[in-house]
Parts: sequence; structure tokens; C-alpha cells
Amino acid sequence: MQVFVVDGMSADGTRNIIEELCTHYPNLHLVDNPKQLTPFAFNLGIHAGGKVDFIQIVGARHILSKNYLQECINKLQTDPKVWGVGGQILNESFNKIGRRISAVMSSSFGVGMGNFRTMAASGYTDTVTSPMYPYWIFEKIGFFDETLIRNQDDDFNFRITEAGGKLFLIHDISLKYYVRATVGGLRKQYFQYGYWKVFVNQKHGKMTTIRQLFPPLFVFYLATLSLLFILPTILQIIYIIPLGLYILGLIYFGIQVSGPAFFQTALLFPLIHLSYGMGYILGIFDFLILRKKPSDKQKELSR
Repeated sequence: MQVFVVDGMSADGTRNIIEELCTHYPNLHLVDNPKQLTPFAFNLGIHAGGKVDFIQIVGARHILSKNYLQECINKLQTDPKVWGVGGQILNESFNKIGRRISAVMSSSFGVGMGNFRTMAASGYTDTVTSPMYPYWIFEKIGFFDETLIRNQDDDFNFRITEAGGKLFLIHDISLKYYVRATVGGLRKQYFQYGYWKVFVNQKHGKMTTIRQLFPPLFVFYLATLSLLFILPTILQIIYIIPLGLYILGLIYFGIQVSGPAFFQTALLFPLIHLSYGMGYILGIFDFLILRKKPSDKQKELSR
């Protein structure tokens, strides 16, 4: 097994640590990523190893369970329908805010029904985190799209399903995922998720999932609430029902995941939903209406 640490020219001491470790482990290598962006990192790591049997991608925020690699290999070798495989996500945190963010991102109300982040059993899914692929997949459908600063993994996994393959999540293996430690970082993360999702849709000429529409529709719905006064009373009541149901969901799931810090945690649900929705709407204007290229501002990754 060869391990390639692809470093975005970091200045926090990471490089010194890796260089020291490389002197002790001959199968560990440091690869420079001068462009400092995720899709370039993925492709640099894949190319650095040459033609191998399997490629395992591990993000800097991830820690794999001890059985992760072997179980992924077993699945890929025994089920030819599966072209990519990963494990369940265990959200971890660095601080109190991170613990609240972790709770919200582990909830189906926070990230959506059918999301791989909340799957309770092994099964097929539309994408996985920290995926393992057979190398021949890259020869068949190409490498990661370097124009996608966000959602490049969603795009790649969508290309797998379009080519006839399947993605599989193994619930008996896991990866710890260290969530953003600030509210600002979370807001930027989900805003960019929404923004770049439209770019992926434009690329393929279709939506990759239906659930991506709910946040922008919710933003649009909230924006039109100011028009209630022009409607008859009965229509006002009907129109307000979705907001009432959302608030009930916010209270129910907020109590379920928050512990004593109800308000601080529950308010993160609308932060995620509104950030994603507003990013998606901006993406519609930039890519579908104005036919612009991706904004440089939305290429700045949250840390």
C-alpha cells in the first residue's frame, strides 16, 4: 500500500511533520498541490500512485475505522455492480459549537431524507464520503472535474451511476468526520454546496437528486410570505401551513438532538437550509440565467 499526502502548500507545520514521517515510512509520500483546491488534490494523488488496483480517498477531516480498507476491498471484489464504496459518517467536533453542528448534520431534518449521512443500514446510495474505487473506473469515466471546486465528488459519483455502476454504503465501517468549528464556516460550506450543485446540474443537463430543490423552494416560499396581505383569509391560512409545519419540525428535531442548548442548536437547521437555498438561487442566476462562469468568491473554501 502506498500513501500519498497531497498538501495545499500549508504553512502550519503540516509539511514538516509529513517530511519527518516520510523518513520512517518508505511507502509514505508528500505531493504538492500548488493550486490548493480539492479536485486538483484528488487527481494529483491518483496520478502519483500510477496504475494500481484500488484508490482510497481520505479527506484531511476524516479518520477511518480499522476495518475500513479491507471491507471496501471485499465489497468491490465480490459485487461487480458496485463501482464505489464507503462507510457511515460519525460526526465529531473540536468545540461546543462543533458539537451542535455535528448533531444537526446527523439529523435527517438537517440534511434531508435519503441522505447518505443519515443512512441507518448498509445499502445503495447516490454518493459516499471517503470512497474507494477500482482504478479501472478512472480509465472508464475519467478523473475528477477540476472546474468543480465543490461537489466534485457528487459529480464523479453521478457519472458512475450514469455509466451503469452503483455506489454502496457499508454501515459496519465508519469514518470520523470533524465538522466545521464555526457558524460562519458552516454557512459558507452550505452556501457553496447549493451554488456548485447548480453548476453540476448545468454540466449534466439534469438534476442529480430531487431533494436538492427543497432548500431553494423554501427560500422562495419565505420571500413570498410578504404577499399574504393581498390574499383572501382562507388562502392566507392555507399558505401559512408549510411554515407552521417547518416550525413544528424545527421544535421536534431540535429537542431530539440539542440537549440543554435547544435554541443554539435548533437555529442551525434554518442556517443550513437557508444557506444552501440562497447559494442554489445565486447559482441559478449565475449559471442558467446570466450564463456566467463560477464566481471567484465561491472558489474560496471554508476551513
